[in-house]
Amino acid sequence: MKGCGWGATPTEAFTKPLSGIRVLELARILAGPWCGQLLADLGAEVIKIERPGSGDDTRHWGPPFVMSDSGENLGAAYYHSANRGKRSIAVDIATPAGQDIIRSLAANADIMIENYKVGGLAKYGLDHAALSQLNPRLITCSITGFGQTGPYADRPGYDYIAQAMGGLMSMTGEPQREPQKAGIAAADLFTGVYSAVAVLAALNRRRETGMGAHIDMALLDTQVSVMGNQALNWMTSGVVPRRVGNGHANLVPYQAFPTRDGDLIIAVGNDGQFAALCRVLDIALDRDERFITNPQRIRNRVDLIEAIEVITAQWGREELFKQLEQAGIPAGPINELDQVFANPQVIARGMAVERDGRPGVASPIIIDGVRMVSDRPAPGIPEEIEPDFQ
Repeated sequence: MKGCGWGATPTEAFTKPLSGIRVLELARILAGPWCGQLLADLGAEVIKIERPGSGDDTRHWGPPFVMSDSGENLGAAYYHSANRGKRSIAVDIATPAGQDIIRSLAANADIMIENYKVGGLAKYGLDHAALSQLNPRLITCSITGFGQTGPYADRPGYDYIAQAMGGLMSMTGEPQREPQKAGIAAADLFTGVYSAVAVLAALNRRRETGMGAHIDMALLDTQVSVMGNQALNWMTSGVVPRRVGNGHANLVPYQAFPTRDGDLIIAVGNDGQFAALCRVLDIALDRDERFITNPQRIRNRVDLIEAIEVITAQWGREELFKQLEQAGIPAGPINELDQVFANPQVIARGMAVERDGRPGVASPIIIDGVRMVSDRPAPGIPEEIEPDFQ
């Protein structure tokens, strides 16, 4: 489509898939706002409700702060990372006037995202049960730490806790060191994405039934769910997965290897790639009975890794990378963020965006050649005005 490259804003000829969908966001921090931002990138109109005076907590989670050309503090970078494409108003939902505003918005909305504690909105008459009486088509996505049911339902829950309780930390880090959390808020971000999936499924069902839905999303549920192959490893074998550093539980060799000038990830996914690796490194390990198949390599992981490390340490990283690429062996450097956004592939795909002088990271979604990124920046300080969202 002319004028709609990878990082482009859609032209008038392109209609975003959620155009015409209205979203009311009563969520703060990350999981709920991440869901709202994704829906905004896909074309939905998102109205974010913030506390009068202070706004979303993450507006103050800095430094760094985003500054305007005139030197005005526009809020923490953290806030801007999760709130692109939204409008924002300040509403005190503890007051009758504020509650009336929310009811007015909900009566004309398709979706509401909220991350209050279980029962937190009910005391104001703003929970799904109450609002669905005004708008039976309303889809409410409630995001909490532990879900709407179960013995932990009333507990506060945060990403760090979900990573710990959900098993991720137990298998992240070096074998002889303490468990580590992920470098990003993995449980929050996964929950935001899964919430968007659930919302879209409910929208599709509403086309047939005409009825809304109440979606119950929990950080702990999400973290347990994305344990994926590691969970099945335990369910199948009864063996609890342990930390293997940069290694892989089910593939060897599949980790970082030393070179003369830095580590290089080598990711061998099958026996053919292993044979090709041995040819590049000029070693005959693929003919050693201990290493011919992947199950054998798993059993003899330590010996194999030590043998490969001795060879890779003699190579320059860039030269080894080129040779592996030519041989069809997946490999790549461990980039820091400045290197990530200087990478020609990342540049070509338009992953860094700017809206009204405010930086952002693009959505990974491309539809019909158009990158799904809202053309609006994250909102400024919300105003205490009655919205025109009718």
